[in-house]
Amino acid sequence: MELPARRENIELHSSDGLTLVGELSLPLDSEPVATIIALHPLPTAGGFMDSHIIRKAAARLPALADIAVLRFNFRGVSSPRGTSEGSFGEGVTERFDLLAAMEFVRDRGLPHAWLLGWSFGTEVVLKWGLEAAGVYPIDGAILLSPPLHRATDADLAAWATSGTRLVAVIPEFDDYLRPPEAAARFAGVPQLEFVAVEGGKHLWVGESQTRRVLSEILLRVNPAALPLPEEY
Repeated sequence: MELPARRENIELHSSDGLTLVGELSLPLDSEPVATIIALHPLPTAGGFMDSHIIRKAAARLPALADIAVLRFNFRGVSSPRGTSEGSFGEGVTERFDLLAAMEFVRDRGLPHAWLLGWSFGTEVVLKWGLEAAGVYPIDGAILLSPPLHRATDADLAAWATSGTRLVAVIPEFDDYLRPPEAAARFAGVPQLEFVAVEGGKHLWVGESQTRRVLSEILLRVNPAALPLPEEY
């Protein structure tokens, strides 16, 4: 269910000349207390700005938690909103997409920015999120089902020395990186908040898993909005 909010179709403009399509969802009758910049799963596996956790965050959190949600299609990705220019960049040229999103958040003056990556989106966060924080400060980053395929040990080391809050939400039955392996890979990041989700799977399918993920997000971004209601 899509709860009431102010929703704007927006465009982002990357420094390498591409126009990306997206949506900004804002609380209906108040100013946001925090902002989520949502980065979607792997485009070549069907990921886009409407991937269900991201779509549900935009549908619910502005109304339930006074949070602004910016979601967009990475370069070359299509959704009902439209198609972003360019082509898949293997997590490298998506750097410019994230920077464009941060410029948008900066220019709109949106408060308390958090990066939210899911699967491939976590790779973009880990590789380029600290650079993005130089465009506009972030309060932290949340990683849902990080595969750690493209993110390197050097990327994790940069986060370790940054001191920036980092939250990893790891499903027990993830297809790519399960809690024991994830704990080992993230061991060098002292400020990491590690959340192992019993029974969780990579795609977080089902209302119970959706509620768990949204609750973990709110616990960091606006804990005063918890608990989420059982019905909407």
